[in-house]
Amino acid sequence: MKTLRFLLVKEFKQIFRNRSLLPVIFVMPVIQLLIMPLAANYEVKNINISIVDHDHSSYSQKLISKITASGYFKLAGYCDSYNQAFKQIENDQADLILEIPHDFEKKLVRENKQQLFIAINAINGTKAGLGGSYLAAIIAGFNNGIRIDWLQPQRFSQSPVIEVTASNWFNTFLYYPFFMVPGILVVLVTMVCTYMCSLNIVKEKEVGTIEQINVTPIKKYHFILGKLIPFWVIGIFVFSVGLFVVGRLVYGIVPVGNIPLLYAFLSLYLVALLGLGLLISTYSETQQQAMSVAFFFIMIFLLMSGLFTPVDSMPSWARTIAAFNPVTYFIEVMRMVVLKGSGFSDVKYQFLIITAFAIFFNTWAILNYKKTS
Repeated sequence: MKTLRFLLVKEFKQIFRNRSLLPVIFVMPVIQLLIMPLAANYEVKNINISIVDHDHSSYSQKLISKITASGYFKLAGYCDSYNQAFKQIENDQADLILEIPHDFEKKLVRENKQQLFIAINAINGTKAGLGGSYLAAIIAGFNNGIRIDWLQPQRFSQSPVIEVTASNWFNTFLYYPFFMVPGILVVLVTMVCTYMCSLNIVKEKEVGTIEQINVTPIKKYHFILGKLIPFWVIGIFVFSVGLFVVGRLVYGIVPVGNIPLLYAFLSLYLVALLGLGLLISTYSETQQQAMSVAFFFIMIFLLMSGLFTPVDSMPSWARTIAAFNPVTYFIEVMRMVVLKGSGFSDVKYQFLIITAFAIFFNTWAILNYKKTS
């Protein structure tokens, strides 16, 4: 323990002596956590729609008002012809076109049916799909309103009515940052700890102090623990600031689950990730090599973690990769504990997987570190 204590004092002094490194560790994650949940939002709003109204009736005006008042659409143009509206799509000024035909109101009243034409710019598939669904739902709501207005009062009062009431669990107001902040916090902690730890041993190699350490009677596991523990402490500190300062004060996120359970999983997760960073550093000869390899793994972890795209919607080969991604399991645990209040029985599978990752990476790092060249 005395040897390990001296190594830890050395590592902490080395970290806090580097003034350019401190903002990267402590300031950048906070700024990213403030900005990213607001930008990483899959709820599509402000869809530009161009409307071609050939009818100019009271019904067409009500439909247009209902569309623009929904909060999802912005009226990009009120055109006289379809060709004029299509030019707005070509110039990227509109995402959808709604064409209302002649005699829209008259045929709807006389024949009880009518057709509308919708053209969607599908270059952005997500925006096109959601925009088309929103518009179809608004038109269906408008149609139901007309049908209710046409029903005779006496028949309407005698008709059975089925009411459907929705109740949203775990995120009552569908506030998107509640879903994104826990996942983004996991990614930021992962990036800070993996990058910084992967550069640690490599820096000793470049400066030349690794040779002085190698001739001392320090054992390999002392050296690995001395490199791992400081960033383990820093990872817990960054996580705490993100969850209890930024998450609670800025986004109003109050964890409903067991906080000690969350920190127990975080502690184990950091051991696994820091083991990966140390493993990368034992194979790298320069900081540039370590950064490149760490960036490669971080990108895979980020894209295959289920942060933005649900793992269940990925193809089978991508789900296989996600199964070997430790970030996937921590994001699941964060959302389960913070939003759902899950207990240990709900996350014990994730605990077992992360334990296996921690043993594997750290054992490999210790075995691969050589005191002699």
